[in-house]
Amino acid sequence: MTLKIFFELVEIKAKIASVWPFLLGLIFVQANFHQLNWGVTVLFFIAMLLFNMAVDINDNYQDYTKAGNQAAEWKKKTNIIGVQHLHIHRVFALMASFAVVAGIIGVYLVWVTGWPLLIMGVLCFLVGYLYAGGPRPLSGTPTGEFFAGFTMGYLIMLITVYLNLYQTTQFTGGLMARVLLSSGVAVMAIAALLLANNICDAKEDLDLDRKTIVYYLGKQRSLWLFAGFYIVGYLSLIASVLIGDLPVWSLLSLISIPLIYRNVAAFFRIQVKKQTFILAVRNLAILALTTVLAELLGLWIG
Repeated sequence: MTLKIFFELVEIKAKIASVWPFLLGLIFVQANFHQLNWGVTVLFFIAMLLFNMAVDINDNYQDYTKAGNQAAEWKKKTNIIGVQHLHIHRVFALMASFAVVAGIIGVYLVWVTGWPLLIMGVLCFLVGYLYAGGPRPLSGTPTGEFFAGFTMGYLIMLITVYLNLYQTTQFTGGLMARVLLSSGVAVMAIAALLLANNICDAKEDLDLDRKTIVYYLGKQRSLWLFAGFYIVGYLSLIASVLIGDLPVWSLLSLISIPLIYRNVAAFFRIQVKKQTFILAVRNLAILALTTVLAELLGLWIG
């Protein structure tokens, strides 16, 4: 397996969806509590990245192994395992090794920091596996966007905050709600990315017996939901600034609105995977870059 194929198998371009909330968590802690525990934070970053790669490998693995004879052409021409003629057992071994190492690091962090991390970590592991695995994968249900957005956008940020505050008494229910608000822009952008994927794959999903939210809402209402995700994300960012959890300079990230609007409008016109799904990916990258840079600027100035 070449490095290029490996990167495609683990969907390296999508890793921004997990690194972004991690960075938002660091900024949130520094802005509000002025303390960072780099040791446990770096370990968590490694475990998070390994597990995220394991999840994406599992997505490809499950899609390939569960596709029936009627999807033979899809397996050969679309799925990375079939396209690159990868050995299925080696793919599974790679996925398992990443998950095991991430789990070992996670157990160590729980031992060091306490039981709240265990609860959050188990939730992440369950959703990560069940998104593509199990008898009824979440990715083929109307709840896929919710669970993925919640775990990647919110729980990654929340765990990052917890690891930097576990030695204090400041990690409370109220703080968890504040983190949820601050993570809203990431939660919504990740949900929008997955929804865009499902909109583009609507026909293919039906052939694979996957009934996503697009099946129930229809394409037009799903497109409006896609646009609505970004609106809610921006509103949550503004609200977090207003209550003082994010620096005022974070509002500078609102300069991204015209770019996001242009990409959303283009996606409304055409929903073709190879042609316009990239627009949702770009939106994620634009929001990640502008929010992180604007919040870092706020920390530096203020």
